[in-house]
Amino acid sequence: MPNQREITELGDPVLWQIAPRVKNISDPEIQELIDDMIHTAAEASGVGIAAPQVSESLRIFIIAGAPSSRYPDAPETEIRVVINPEIVSVSDEVEKGWEGCLSIPGIRALVPRYKAVRAVYRDRDNNLVEEDFSDFGARVFQHEYDHINGVVFLDRVESPREIITEKEYMKLVTQSDSEEQE
Repeated sequence: MPNQREITELGDPVLWQIAPRVKNISDPEIQELIDDMIHTAAEASGVGIAAPQVSESLRIFIIAGAPSSRYPDAPETEIRVVINPEIVSVSDEVEKGWEGCLSIPGIRALVPRYKAVRAVYRDRDNNLVEEDFSDFGARVFQHEYDHINGVVFLDRVESPREIITEKEYMKLVTQSDSEEQE
């Protein structure tokens, strides 16, 4: 049975380390970590989580999109286990969008990201996967990819005025939803 792991918060040095590659994907400890990360992200209503966020400096992250209280407009996507990823190409188009982070609770910010990325990675069965991500999926992929490279989303913010509290973000989401319904 998977365990709920404690989520590492901003200030812990593991969040600023470049994580090393996973050498043995089939190692039972790695497989247990993956199960725990999937469980932890779901319990925290996250759309992704990287190993450094559970105090494990390894190049692993999970993408698990579904609408939630934190991301009401998130598309429903299958869970992806991403190990030792590389971004091989990016779109010319960059778009700012709101991001939050399980490791930085209570804060949201407008973050510029490529609108689309192509990546190669290993899945939990050590299969080589090449995949294109766009829009919300590309944003989540880049956010988690940053985590394994020692970068947090606040490092990407262009102006401190584009950082707001979660409470103010929820007001924006509610206001945006009500304007769309009119």
